[in-house]
Amino acid sequence: MEEYQEHSLGGRVFQKLRDDILSGKYKEHDELRETTLGKELGVSRTPVREALRQLELEGLVTIIPNKGAYVTGISQKDIRDIYVIRSMLEGLCARWAAQHITEEQLDELEETILLSEFQMKKGSAFNTDQVTLLDGKFHSILYEASGSRILGHLLSDFHNYVRAARKSSIVSEERARKSIREHKQILRAIKDGDEDLAEQLANEHILHVMQNLKKQGFEEM
Repeated sequence: MEEYQEHSLGGRVFQKLRDDILSGKYKEHDELRETTLGKELGVSRTPVREALRQLELEGLVTIIPNKGAYVTGISQKDIRDIYVIRSMLEGLCARWAAQHITEEQLDELEETILLSEFQMKKGSAFNTDQVTLLDGKFHSILYEASGSRILGHLLSDFHNYVRAARKSSIVSEERARKSIREHKQILRAIKDGDEDLAEQLANEHILHVMQNLKKQGFEEM
């Protein structure tokens, strides 16, 4: 039981540090000191050390013997690679969702779009954080609706890895509105059971995000 609790605590510390890195709280090359993190999180150094090792396996942290742990973060090339992979896998996800989606999941997608459109009624004063959150929710529902635990887990990880880029991609009112329209088209194809169109639209949606990120200064895109 103690081993389980220790592992569970290490897992929670890992998730917290992972979120902080992906959200930009910690920048590339920042040092992550075990003692400092332990005090901030109210835990001993052991779960922090365990979390840092997990983060190193994910490529988010580099541990240098006798020196310390340093943030590697997500590079622009990493972001580009993730979006290229997503531009292929999101389509597969939408295709499978067209086969397996439930009425409840369809309702959840509709609600997400309605809430997004409500935000956009504010014009240029729309809440970017809320629209980004709703964008993430739309995709998360699709991942679950695909019926594939493996594909859903993979795409969810990719989605988290490009969190900062996703927010940048809808910073303009024009792109935010276009993204919502694309979501509506994907949903319509899924509701109609048109697997080919759902796949095509989902892949194109990610390609449009990539094009917009390039405009925002993501040179590797």
